[in-house]
Amino acid sequence: MQLRLGDIAPDFSARTTQGTIQFHDWIGGSWCVLFSHPKDFTPVCTTELGYVAKIKPAFDQRNVKVIGISVDPVEAHDRWAKDIEETQGAALNYPLIGDSDLSIAKLYGMLPASANGGAEARTAADNQTVRNVYVIGPDKKIKLIITYPMSTGRNFDEVLRVIDSLQLTASHQVATPVNWQAGEDVIIVPAVSDEVARSKFPEGWKAPKPYLRIVPQPA
Repeated sequence: MQLRLGDIAPDFSARTTQGTIQFHDWIGGSWCVLFSHPKDFTPVCTTELGYVAKIKPAFDQRNVKVIGISVDPVEAHDRWAKDIEETQGAALNYPLIGDSDLSIAKLYGMLPASANGGAEARTAADNQTVRNVYVIGPDKKIKLIITYPMSTGRNFDEVLRVIDSLQLTASHQVATPVNWQAGEDVIIVPAVSDEVARSKFPEGWKAPKPYLRIVPQPA
């Protein structure tokens, strides 16, 4: 199954370190970040899980729920959590899904349907494609997919930046330019005519080209 932006994120039921969840019900009316790991007790993932725990208040402020998934059972996650707290200085404060039968990794197309064996029979290298970040909206549609190699730690500050853009552009007919940060100028989307734009942005805009209309970030 190949997932694309705009697709409904597949629903599933799973055990996590915070109990059993039904994914769509768990998201509720919030945004969600789902990020995946190829194996427990892997070094790069250990640093990522700890960092996300440290910055979880930033996700909370944006009405974003965070959840991880790793191709190992929940019991292994509980042991790994102790290492994460010890080495990263932050305890897991969000759920980590157990996917020991690979079913969710396959459901999301991170492993081929033909992948066989459970978690115990597979190494991190076998599961190296289970390294995706998904941002999912309250409508349960996928808004962002980023895939990282195992050797490169993920940039969760960038994930927060994209969420700021997604939430802003969901509420206003604007887009965000290259390297945009919250509070900086934005771009009126081409679908908005000048006539409509004048009512939305009565103070006007800068237009170095007719298709490039720059305005301050809407409140």
